[in-house]
Amino acid sequence: MTRVAGKMRLVITGGAGFIGSAACRRFVAEGHEVLNIDKLTYAANIRSLDSIKDRPNYAFEQTDICDKQRIREVVFGFRPDAILHLAAESHVDRSIADPSAFIQTNVVGTVGLLEVALDYWRAIDCDPSFRFHHVSTDEVYGDLPLDGGYFTEATAYRPSSPYSASKAASDFMVSSWFRTYGLPVIISNCSNNYGAFQNPEKLIPHMLVKALAGKPLPVYGTGSNVRDWLHVEDHVDALALLLARGRPGERYNVGGNNEWRNLDVVRSICRLLDESRPRPEGTSYAEQISFVTDRLGHDLRYAIDATKIQSEFNWTPSRSFDAGLRETVDWYLGNEWWWNEPT
Repeated sequence: MTRVAGKMRLVITGGAGFIGSAACRRFVAEGHEVLNIDKLTYAANIRSLDSIKDRPNYAFEQTDICDKQRIREVVFGFRPDAILHLAAESHVDRSIADPSAFIQTNVVGTVGLLEVALDYWRAIDCDPSFRFHHVSTDEVYGDLPLDGGYFTEATAYRPSSPYSASKAASDFMVSSWFRTYGLPVIISNCSNNYGAFQNPEKLIPHMLVKALAGKPLPVYGTGSNVRDWLHVEDHVDALALLLARGRPGERYNVGGNNEWRNLDVVRSICRLLDESRPRPEGTSYAEQISFVTDRLGHDLRYAIDATKIQSEFNWTPSRSFDAGLRETVDWYLGNEWWWNEPT
């Protein structure tokens, strides 16, 4: 398979989602040929791709990854150099309420995609440059104590929720396709992403939207749970590096080195809104914070040790959380057309 001037033909699954759309925009802007496969569930937003939808090196296919026959037709027809697999059900609360959809998409869908990828790889004479890159989460590791420790690539899996268990299962399946069949796979496990175009069910946009609507800002438990925050553009930088240089069969942790308590994240959002869009009565948005019953099985702390990707590829996140959060708040304030559907 010949690549022209370093350009790839790239299939991205879940490309209308948050991380997927950021990846599509980046790779299309860099001149790669991108085919976006997305089912367009509630979590996807095709408007996130408005800036590239008419580009000649971008194409969209509305298909469920569980439709293996159609996926086979699309992949064999497009003849990619790599598959970047991002399609997934990803909301923990939804997985607790209805685990079945997570098993179907995250496990069954991934297995079907692996079967197609293996057949395709064999059809192109097992080209050693081909890559199947599976994007996963740090939640597969379970949680850490509040007073220390980090997830490394050697950390044992200990998923807490149906969501993280489904992602752990898909990670194991991807690894087995390398060990059993030799398919050149890469797995990356990332920390909490944030940035523009993120669905309002996730913490940061959820609190932004509720704050602007004058509604309570629900914080689980005492808000002491800690997350490591990674800007989505920094994540896409890492994905690009791993697609180009990652070693088959390896797993890489991608973290933001930005640990924050959930309550402090919400307070920071309120402070930025106080500055950028003050409440008419002059009081702080922080007055809307309310504490609600904790989530079932709520993990205490996530923290990633990203030494491997940093040492091998000189990757480090470029944004501090303070700067990235301000940028994110400004984007949501300036792009209400994207998140505020007319009624």
